[in-house]
Amino acid sequence: MTSVEERTSVESRNDSGGVTFMQATWLVAEREIKAFVQMKGFWIGLAAIVIGLFAASILPNVLGGGDTKVAVTSTEVAQTLEAGSFDVERTDDVAAAEELVRTEEVEAAVVPDTTGQSATGVEVVALENPPSDLMASLGSPPPVNLLEPGDVSEGEKQLVIMAFALVFMLFAMGGTAIAQSAVTEKQTRVVEILVSTLPVKSLLAGKIVGHTLLTVGQVIVLAIAAPIALQAGGNEALLEVILPALGWYVPFLVFAFVLLASMWAVAGSLVSRQEDLGSTMGLVMALVFGPYMLVIMLSDNATAMTVLSYVPFSAAIAMPVRLFTGEAQLWEPFVSLGLIAVMIVVITAVATRLYTGSLLQTGGKVKLSRAWSSASD
Repeated sequence: MTSVEERTSVESRNDSGGVTFMQATWLVAEREIKAFVQMKGFWIGLAAIVIGLFAASILPNVLGGGDTKVAVTSTEVAQTLEAGSFDVERTDDVAAAEELVRTEEVEAAVVPDTTGQSATGVEVVALENPPSDLMASLGSPPPVNLLEPGDVSEGEKQLVIMAFALVFMLFAMGGTAIAQSAVTEKQTRVVEILVSTLPVKSLLAGKIVGHTLLTVGQVIVLAIAAPIALQAGGNEALLEVILPALGWYVPFLVFAFVLLASMWAVAGSLVSRQEDLGSTMGLVMALVFGPYMLVIMLSDNATAMTVLSYVPFSAAIAMPVRLFTGEAQLWEPFVSLGLIAVMIVVITAVATRLYTGSLLQTGGKVKLSRAWSSASD
């Protein structure tokens, strides 16, 4: 909807009894949604994320991850594996082979069978999960001895953590569209038309609602695509473990977007030109990249991850990761979401005052103190 059409629509409602705050909010939200779904970049970006999900799940199986390093005690088995795509380390000592697995110098070891159940006379020793290519190369599936049994391998764990963090960053950075929308309205003076017919607070609320609905739609698409991608890549075991965490990841991601949305709007309202937008986005950018980097770097630190899962700006990544790894209790995500909800209320209240005080000020970057004092109570 164009600004002229929007003004005409609102004025007609005013003539017939006035427009309510909710009507004004939805009018702005509808305008934002229509503007973005008509952009090719919106669909290209969503398609790229979905394609990336399928690529991350399928390509490792198609291309392979390089030679699997295996410790072997039998010369005959060693020769068989060396003829394939395996990096074989020979050893005559079963205990030494197991130690190589524990220290992760090799991914698995093939040792003499001690259970009496193997048709080939060997068993596989692995840390958490045996390499699938090794199991396939040994013919009849041999017994498996897991030294540190886990639902998923360390590689799969890191892949999921990276995916959670990356998707969070992509959607959080999508909030720049709110800032760009706000500054465009100021630069083109459209905002002066809008505020003459709509409450300023409804402009902010409409932008948050519109872009949140867009985000929810995209997240639902990804939540549907992710299990399909995992199945297509033959990662059924990983799918069983990730589904509960994925169910929590969706509301956490949406809450995180709402938390940042009003801050993006304020960043846009403080300047009057697109070229100056970078000078006001520093804090929000830090709150997007900070959690991403912290979770990636501290994913193996249980204490740090526990703390991060209760900090509103990082909880959207940290808590689903802890749920995925089985480190979080059932009650913890509810508490974490509650803390984010409280922070949303606080941040939105502050942002509303700053947005109201800065929206109609032009000519240069508006200081936060000036925006605060200029806002009407």
